[in-house]
Amino acid sequence: MTFHDQQQKGTTMQEDRGPFARGGANTAYARYFVGNSYLNMLSTQGVIIGNVTFEPGCRNNWHIHEAASGGGQILLCTSGRGWYQEWGKPARELHAGDVVHIPAGVKHWHGAARDSWFVHLAVEVPGEGCRSQWLEPVSEEDYDRLP
Repeated sequence: MTFHDQQQKGTTMQEDRGPFARGGANTAYARYFVGNSYLNMLSTQGVIIGNVTFEPGCRNNWHIHEAASGGGQILLCTSGRGWYQEWGKPARELHAGDVVHIPAGVKHWHGAARDSWFVHLAVEVPGEGCRSQWLEPVSEEDYDRLP
């Protein structure tokens, strides 16, 4: 039974960690998140890949992946239900199997739905001069409007 099916039947989802270990508390980036997240770095050589787990209601701040050339990020959703939103656009609901391509320079946020754990692989697209610019938190008012 998928999480979507569980939601329709009114059952509660327990944490589904997906195929990779959850990892420890994401203390290095905690100041850029509302709620608790966990990070397991799967690769730090060549292509950087992190398995990011969000507790229900957890999301990161608005941010931009900057690069002189190339860069950006790809999210490979592996478990649960979450959200992705680009500045000025409606939020997109995410489920296991969804892929999100985030070009460098796009202001966005991503995280869990309020009633679900959410896990994605964050793949850093190689480029030159890559860095993340962390911005303001997603407003409670905007987040609370999401189903």
